Amino acid sequence: MADTQQFFKEQSFINGEWVKADSGKTFAVDNPADGKIVANVADMGAPETTRAVEAAYAAFPAWKKMLAKDRAKILRKWSDLIVANADALAALLTMEQGKPLAEAKGEIINGAGFIEWYADEGRRVYGDTIPPMKDSARIIITKEPIGVVGAITPWNFPSSMITRKLGPALGAGCTAVLKPAAETPLSALALAVLAEQAGMPKGVFNIVTGKDAAAIGQVLTTHPHVKKISFTGSTEVGKVLLAQAASTVKKSSMELGGNAPFIVFNSADLDKAVEGAVASKYRNAGQTCICANRIYVQDGIFEEFTRRLTEKVKAMKIGPGNEAGVSIGPLINQKGFDKARRHIDDAVAKGAALVYGGGQNAAGGLFMTPAILTGMTPDMMMTQEETFGPVAGLYRFADEAEVIALANDTRFGLASYFYTNELGQAFRVAEALEYGMVAVNESLLSYEAAPFGGVKESGLGREGSKYGLEDYLSIKYTLVGGI
Repeated sequence: MADTQQFFKEQSFINGEWVKADSGKTFAVDNPADGKIVANVADMGAPETTRAVEAAYAAFPAWKKMLAKDRAKILRKWSDLIVANADALAALLTMEQGKPLAEAKGEIINGAGFIEWYADEGRRVYGDTIPPMKDSARIIITKEPIGVVGAITPWNFPSSMITRKLGPALGAGCTAVLKPAAETPLSALALAVLAEQAGMPKGVFNIVTGKDAAAIGQVLTTHPHVKKISFTGSTEVGKVLLAQAASTVKKSSMELGGNAPFIVFNSADLDKAVEGAVASKYRNAGQTCICANRIYVQDGIFEEFTRRLTEKVKAMKIGPGNEAGVSIGPLINQKGFDKARRHIDDAVAKGAALVYGGGQNAAGGLFMTPAILTGMTPDMMMTQEETFGPVAGLYRFADEAEVIALANDTRFGLASYFYTNELGQAFRVAEALEYGMVAVNESLLSYEAAPFGGVKESGLGREGSKYGLEDYLSIKYTLVGGI
C-alpha cells in the first residue's frame, strides 16, 4: 500500500494552522474492514467552528480581490498535487471508509477533476449590460462571490464530495469552512495538506472535525458571517439545516436522499443493462445516494435478467478494500449493516424471494454478501426508503406507463436510470421521469462538467458544471446616471 504518512493528520486546520480541540478531546476513527482504530482526531465544537468562520471571513476580502487567473493557478496546482498523490490518498480513503482501492483512486481522480474544472470556470464569471431606461443612464450587472461558505460532507465519498463543493466555492472567490463526516475525516485533512502545498492563503480553506455535528452545524447555519450552506446527506438532516439557515436567510445547496429507479425495458441490450445494474447498485457496497434502489425489469426479460445478474453478483469478491480483486468492501458501520438486513427481512416477510446473498459474508464483521430479491412490491421498506447497502430488489412491470408511474411514486427525485434500444421510448421516458438526473443506457453520472442534483425532497441547487458555480455567486445591479 502507498505511503500515507505525509498526509496523515489528526488535528483540524484553521487559519492555516494545525490545531487541537480546545478541550483536548479526540474521537476515534476506525477501519470498517477490521474495526481497528486508525486515528484519534481533534473533537471540536461550536467555539472552534466560530473561530474558523472568523478566519474565513477575515481571508475573504483578499481572496475575493485576487485576480481570477491567480486563484486559478493555486487551484490548478492543488488539483495536480491530488492527482500526483492519488495512490496515497486512495490508500488513506480505503483505510477509513472501506471501499476497494480501485474505487477509492477513481474517487480521488474524479474529485481532482472538480478542482481543475472550477480553476478554469472561475475565470468565466461574466456579467451583463442591459439597455437603460433613459439616454443618460447605464445598467451594469456583475456577479460577485457570495462570501463565507459552510460545507458539510458525508462519509460515503469523503474526498470527492469535498472538492465538488470547494471547487466552485473557491473558484468563485469565496472562502470556506468544512465539516467532514466524523467517520472519514482523514481524507479531508489530507486535502488540506495539499491545499497548503499549493499555496492556498491562510483562512481561505478551514476544516473543523468533530463528533458533535449538531453544534458545528448550528454555527455554520446561523453565524451571520456565513452566507452560504452546502450540505450532502440525508433529507431529514437537510431539512433541519434549511430551517436553521432561514434565521439568517442564507443561500443553500442541498444534495439529499435518493430512491433511484433502474428500469430495464424488453428492447434493452441485456449485457449492458446487467453491467450497468452491477455498477450502479453495488459500487461502494451500495452506499451511494444515486445507486439503483429499485430495479424494474419488464416481463419479457425478467427471468433472463435475474439469471445474468445473479451470475455476475456471485462472481464478486468480498473483502478488505486493500486486497487485490475485491469488488465489495465492508459497510461503514453496524447501523448500516443492520438497516440493510432489516430491509431484506421486511421484503421476505411481505412475500419477496431471496434469490442470493443477504447474510454476513465469510469475511465476517461488516461484510455482507450482496443480495438479490425478486417479487418486490410497493409496500416494502426497500421501495419506500434508501437501502444504502448491497441489496438489489427486482420488480416486474408490464408496460411503459406502469413503470413510469411506479418510478415517480416517491418523495425523492435525485437520479434515475433506464435501458432501452427504442429511440422514441428513450425520449418519452427521459422526459416523464421526475428526477434531476436521468441516465439512458449508462450507469455512472458524476462528471465535473455536468450539473449534479435533484428535485422534490432530494435537494436544491446543483454541483458541477457552470450551473454549480452560480450557487456561489450573487448578482449585483448597478445603475449609473448622469452620463
